[in-house]
Amino acid sequence: MRGPKNWAVAVRKPDGQIANICRPLESTMARHSLLRLPVVRGVVALGESLAIGFRALAISANYAAAQEPEDAEQAEEIEEVKTELSRTQLVIAFTVAIGFALALFKVTPVVLTDLLPIKNPIWFVLVEGVIRVTIFIAYLVLISFLPDLKRTFQYHAAEHKAINAYEAGAELEPETVQRFSLIHPRCGTAFLLWVMVIAIFVFAFVGRPSIFWLIGSRILLLPVIAGLAYELIRFAGKHADNNVVQVVLAPGLWLQRLTTREPSLDQLEVSIRALKEVLNTEGLLSPDEQKVEVMA
Repeated sequence: MRGPKNWAVAVRKPDGQIANICRPLESTMARHSLLRLPVVRGVVALGESLAIGFRALAISANYAAAQEPEDAEQAEEIEEVKTELSRTQLVIAFTVAIGFALALFKVTPVVLTDLLPIKNPIWFVLVEGVIRVTIFIAYLVLISFLPDLKRTFQYHAAEHKAINAYEAGAELEPETVQRFSLIHPRCGTAFLLWVMVIAIFVFAFVGRPSIFWLIGSRILLLPVIAGLAYELIRFAGKHADNNVVQVVLAPGLWLQRLTTREPSLDQLEVSIRALKEVLNTEGLLSPDEQKVEVMA
């Protein structure tokens, strides 16, 4: 869970207990006003969210693999020393993940479209966009059959339910939180979908150059597209009650059905622990003061 100034992760340990860690959010946007400009802030926020996500996964993996501590001193050592991802590991994991995503969702669609007998640049971009979205949806469907990913999707829904309950002013208890929706407008799944949709309009200005420049443009323009998608999601989150905004958000909300599964009460307990840790650190006593962002 991510708040304005801090982020927290809660983990169910092998012994059944829940461990939670809270870290300050050291955003570069707070130190440089230029990075807070529209579109630019979206690129920075995306990078920071990815970094936090990798660190949170590392914390979870360390707890899952850690041996049971023999005493309090060893337990403290496990928490403080083994729960941080080294800079080298972070760079490697980040590079592999981004490389895979670019190859599958950027390079593959443009290469497949280039093999088709399409000469009109507009039709080329539209067909490429359809192929990209199709690959994305097929990818989500396929990974949903993996047992580990199914459990991840349950925790994804548990996160949404906890935040929905908090923003509704409900009691943060598993039985109460379970009644709330597993869909949330500020979800990363919706962001990814809008990245692909906005890409169609941006790439329309590129036309159809050689395959080398086609692939290069898809990669080089990604920060611009991500920044635009961030602004759209940010705006939509603040105007979720608007009928027009609801129509715009609908495809992203539908897509969340592929990345969420009904969580158990035990999983909700973990998401609530992470949310409470952020709220306690931030000093946020009610949802009217500040809303906690979803990091999915």
